[in-house]
Amino acid sequence: MRTGSSRGTLRVLGIDPGLTRCGVGVVDVAADRSAQLVHVGVVRSDVDAPIEERLAVIAAGLRAVLEAHAPDVVAVERVFAQHNRQTVMGTAQASGIALLVAGERGIPAATHTPSEVKAAITGYGNADKRQVQTMVARVLRLEELPKPADAADALALALCHAWRGAPVATARSSSTLTPAQRAWADAERVARR
Repeated sequence: MRTGSSRGTLRVLGIDPGLTRCGVGVVDVAADRSAQLVHVGVVRSDVDAPIEERLAVIAAGLRAVLEAHAPDVVAVERVFAQHNRQTVMGTAQASGIALLVAGERGIPAATHTPSEVKAAITGYGNADKRQVQTMVARVLRLEELPKPADAADALALALCHAWRGAPVATARSSSTLTPAQRAWADAERVARR
């Protein structure tokens, strides 16, 4: 695990891309996988604004978070197929902006599928939003569930990425894995296909 030079932890900015609401969450994760909330929020753009203005608002909001919190790495939700093409396009555009602003600053970036994130956080790749929010709150020792869901998803992405460096067992040692570790290993195999 690469750690922030002065913090002794890995600071991860998770981004749940969206054109109307782009969730952002920053966590510090120690080598023992314990985590602390640094920042959580949502960058919003006006649905009635032209697309170029909406993307500029998202870029400015993400740059502000990068400037304020100086993450070591950025984790972005990987765009996946949906039936609603307009939603997919907006998500893909916001995802591209997130990767661009990370690249502008020379910050490594990675993408994770929703099922990878759910498996890492809950141990179940098909967990619902409430289950993810509950586990994020538990891991970060929050008194309330993080809201809105976009912000909770961003925190889950950040945690997933930080924890991804943990050993993933091979098939011959899978009997010694916890249910969450088995689910993570399964999600990793599916994501490589």
